[in-house]
Amino acid sequence: MIKHPEELVSGLVDGKRALVVGVANKRSIAWAIARRLDAEGARVALTFQGERVLDDVTKLAASLTNGPVPVVPMDVQDEAQMDAAVASVAESLGGIDILVHAVAFARADDLGGRFIGTSPEGFHLALDISAFSLAALAQRVEPHMQAAGGGSIVTLSYLAAERAVPGYNVMGIAKSTLESIVRYLAWDMGEHAVRVNALSAGPVRTLAARGIPGFGDMADMAAKKSPLRREIDADEVADAALFLCSSLSRAVTGETLHVDAGYHAMGLGLRRPRQIWKSGAPPLSRSASVTASIACPAASPAARHTSPIAARPGG
Repeated sequence: MIKHPEELVSGLVDGKRALVVGVANKRSIAWAIARRLDAEGARVALTFQGERVLDDVTKLAASLTNGPVPVVPMDVQDEAQMDAAVASVAESLGGIDILVHAVAFARADDLGGRFIGTSPEGFHLALDISAFSLAALAQRVEPHMQAAGGGSIVTLSYLAAERAVPGYNVMGIAKSTLESIVRYLAWDMGEHAVRVNALSAGPVRTLAARGIPGFGDMADMAAKKSPLRREIDADEVADAALFLCSSLSRAVTGETLHVDAGYHAMGLGLRRPRQIWKSGAPPLSRSASVTASIACPAASPAARHTSPIAARPGG
């Protein structure tokens, strides 16, 4: 069996100074990335939002090896607090080379059901926290990265930025916006050797993911349909983040890197076309069946059979 990358490489970000925004608990992807950067020699600073998570984040920070680890409050909707947090971290670490943006939020009422029912307030809130916050933080860390001669910014996205995932709704729109922001920031900041990239992670069973309606079914489907026929975990996303934060990716910017066991590359549904044609689905032409499975790759077999596209003979 292949050893974990921690046993194969060392010091990829030795001496780098990383601000990781969005650690909430030990199961979060942001925490996996923070641990990975710390293990590879980076000094890491963490943020927290609200007293509710302060104790957990402080305990996690204490477990990192390259201390002391600054832990600062940050609400990405509070400009003064963002200013203070970035300035404090830069002072504590002596600069900032790496920014990890792992922040996303949408109201529960705007997840599940129909996207068309999204409220204006819920729409603006989701995009402000989940997407614009990347641009706001990039603006604040840019002077520090310029002073360091360059840097790397990494954010977390999901396949719903590219495809409609029923139930993900406004968060999918936010992720689309986030990936577009990545490309524009890559252009703006590239002249000073600052790289900006996104990781499009497959479903990872974190505590935050439990708030997404039908997440368990999404994860199960991805595991069955992906070329590697398995789920991914937070450590695998962290390994990819390490690559994007290190000099190994020095020519990579404006990119969205999928870490999903290949799920994004697939077009057909769970079963092979011949199995679809021989299934107990309602009578359809061969082209209609295939069209339905391509258009709704994440849907369950039952949902695919009732798709409006599937009901249109001839695709």
